[in-house]
Amino acid sequence: MTEQIDLSDLESRAERMVAAARAAGADACDVVAATGVSLSVDVRDGKVEETGRSEGDDVTLRVFVGNRTASVSSNGLDDFAGMAERAVAMARVTPEDPYSGLAEESRLVRTFPKLDLLDPEPVSVDQLAELARQAEAAALSVSGVSKSGGAGASWRLGGMVLATSHGFSGSYLASRHGLSAMAVAGEGTGMERDYDFDSRSFFEDMAAPADIGRRAGERAVRRLNPVKISTRTVDVVYESRAARSLLGHFAGAVNGSSIARKTSFLRDKMNEQIFGEHINIVDDPFKPRGGATRPFDGEGARAEKLNMVEAGVLQHWFLDGATARELGLKPNGRAHRGGSGTVPGSTNLTLLPGEKSLEEIMLEMGNGLLVTDLIGHGVNGVTGDYSRGVAGFLIENGEPVQAVSEITIAGNLKDMFQRLIPASDLDNRYAVATPSILIEGMTLAGS
Repeated sequence: MTEQIDLSDLESRAERMVAAARAAGADACDVVAATGVSLSVDVRDGKVEETGRSEGDDVTLRVFVGNRTASVSSNGLDDFAGMAERAVAMARVTPEDPYSGLAEESRLVRTFPKLDLLDPEPVSVDQLAELARQAEAAALSVSGVSKSGGAGASWRLGGMVLATSHGFSGSYLASRHGLSAMAVAGEGTGMERDYDFDSRSFFEDMAAPADIGRRAGERAVRRLNPVKISTRTVDVVYESRAARSLLGHFAGAVNGSSIARKTSFLRDKMNEQIFGEHINIVDDPFKPRGGATRPFDGEGARAEKLNMVEAGVLQHWFLDGATARELGLKPNGRAHRGGSGTVPGSTNLTLLPGEKSLEEIMLEMGNGLLVTDLIGHGVNGVTGDYSRGVAGFLIENGEPVQAVSEITIAGNLKDMFQRLIPASDLDNRYAVATPSILIEGMTLAGS
């Protein structure tokens, strides 16, 4: 279905919009146009419950008049003169922003790398429905599963075009496939549910529907008959699915916007040891088939792989042009389009794995808690204080033995990072990728 998106026409229109903005009085400007088509199917009890198809375009013109800036957005790209005149008029009455502006010409991408982002194989609603049915059937076949929570399959093809008044013009297409299943185990008030899913750029990389459904069923059955446990200090293992949230908290803390606003608990930690010496974290915009792989950033600037943390030492912030100017630093190609402008952020962020398997780590810790699900958002980005509701399993003698729920674990991310130990089971499928993680000596609040 790639023939449904032809970016050449969108590129031409974006360049005409740039010309219109300059003619209307903008000193500089850029145009970002996003377009996409998607299909989705939801199945329950073997029957298609809902199908969806969407197509859409979103266009944002950003203009600069001196140090003043304004943006206008539309779902079309036809009224060039009208959009340009409105944007320039708005910019002339907005407050000055000394840090705003386009990326320096020396940072612009001139030669685009060839990236493996687009799966050319066509996808149909019937194919998606069959995948969802297979996943659901596999979940229902697990002993102990009482009903289906539904299954869904999706496909999306999206394109981005960026054109600027100082000579940049670039575009790319990317595809994404998704499949998920939810299973319910038990009856009445004793019911438990869990899920499994996969999301990839290429269909050939997806987990088999039968595996996704089976894992969803097995996870739901394991959660039956949870108990409450008493308050204590405990070693905690986050399975990789839950561990990604910890890396997400790190990404937020090293975001240039948070540093500039002084709202990060790591704001004074550059070039300091914030993890143990065994910890390395990389951010790679060119990761093969990665969820956030891209040939240029939201300003048209080039980016390189960054070693965010080397041997536990913090090396970089995520910076776009504006935050870099505010902080007096050099940008590093981490601009994302956000609202009327750009915001800094990660691309494909990965906590590199350790040497020991999850099973070896649990065996060595002996007793503790395995976290499989997190509830709530109890994290203070300014202080690093951390408190999350969790569900999971008690570990005894190195083995998960009893489902637990309605408990809270607490600590401070600065201390947690220092005690963090990664396992070897890196789940490399997503834009934020981690192995399972052990953190010793956390506070558990129970009954």
